Amino acid sequence: MIDDTHDAALKSWVASANGHADFPIQNLPLGVFTPPEGGAPRGGVAIGDSILDLRAAIDEGQFSGNGLVAAEAASGPTLNPLMALGAGPRQALRRQLSELLHEGSKAEGLAARLLHDASACVMALPAAIGDYTDFYAGINHATNAGRLFRPDTPLLPNYKHLPVAYHSRASSIRPSGQPVKRPSGQLKAPDADAPGFGPSRRLDIELEVGVFAGPGNDLGEPVPIGEAADHIAGYCLLNDWSARDIQAWEYQPLGPFLAKNFLSTISPWVVTPEALAPFRIAQAIRPEGDPRPLPHLWDDRDQAGGALDLQLEVFLSSRQMRDKGLAPVRLSLTNAAYLYWTPAQMLAHHTSTGCNLQPGDLFGTGTISGTDVGSYGSLLEMSLGGKQPFTLPTGESRTFLEDGDEIVFHAHAARDGFVSIGFGECRGRVVG
Repeated sequence: MIDDTHDAALKSWVASANGHADFPIQNLPLGVFTPPEGGAPRGGVAIGDSILDLRAAIDEGQFSGNGLVAAEAASGPTLNPLMALGAGPRQALRRQLSELLHEGSKAEGLAARLLHDASACVMALPAAIGDYTDFYAGINHATNAGRLFRPDTPLLPNYKHLPVAYHSRASSIRPSGQPVKRPSGQLKAPDADAPGFGPSRRLDIELEVGVFAGPGNDLGEPVPIGEAADHIAGYCLLNDWSARDIQAWEYQPLGPFLAKNFLSTISPWVVTPEALAPFRIAQAIRPEGDPRPLPHLWDDRDQAGGALDLQLEVFLSSRQMRDKGLAPVRLSLTNAAYLYWTPAQMLAHHTSTGCNLQPGDLFGTGTISGTDVGSYGSLLEMSLGGKQPFTLPTGESRTFLEDGDEIVFHAHAARDGFVSIGFGECRGRVVG
């Protein structure tokens, strides 16, 4: 999958793309935006500080063949039609976009018609998300969280045999920048005789990678593990906001419900599997004594290159920090390589009963944490369940989120010999 579109020497006539932290010409993620002048949401491509308008590029005759088919599918109010096409047309579109945007292209003369200032555009959800499933594949997070409640057996017996997951709420997924309204629910303190109802005081984050389904499968027809990667259309960042106090009371015996369904935030750009090809790595070798996955979850090719070397960061700023002009503080630096299961294994498991995925369906990997407090993907872990506050540059202390706190996720992939690419922001600010 590595080709000329990944060439580190490739430059763009869009000057801001050259050296851009997230969106150089080697990335070319897809999204849906409304331009500054208004109108209907439409498909676009992030390039530096600009957005290429796919509809305008089509009208200017910039695509042909499968590239045109894919551009048409991606030019509307959702990317679902493109996701349904699969890898071939998507790869043709990437190649033609690279040719259109590279330095020396004749398309430079069309810049005024093709490009919009990204900061002046409004981003929408990239897909109509029919279903959303949240996995629990971050083994360090699962261990840390489990240890708070089951010190002797933090992982339940099934954890290393299958990718644990639950169905969550698709209707409350929103793009980066939407406010986070603090949820209310039933709360019961450990020493209380009965629950009460009120706003969550233990509002938390979950640092995840989101995975969009591409071509679906028919009901009753599982996707084989060797084909599962072909059913992934792209990736984003995902913050699965969590009300831990609501969760603690409601989750037994069926797991999270209201503690998770009030909002999930995603970054609006879909980074394609092709863009991430140089940053594929082998899945971490399982520790001695861990079970080998059953055959429907094991593929040698997936084990050799199905994981992602993706650096993930969490930043927090309080209202007081912003008022004083202080920069956000980084709470976590971790890597998607800590996931215990690959995205392909998650997808294959999801369909192993014959469950039918549809283009644009989303699943989250589960919270991604490293092995120390500076690499944890949730405040639950950072504060040891609320027992160990941490201090902000203003002197404020935190265990969980207060009103006015803003959380921003970033992700970057880097490898020697290739240009680093990023995902853009996944941002949300808590309001009362």
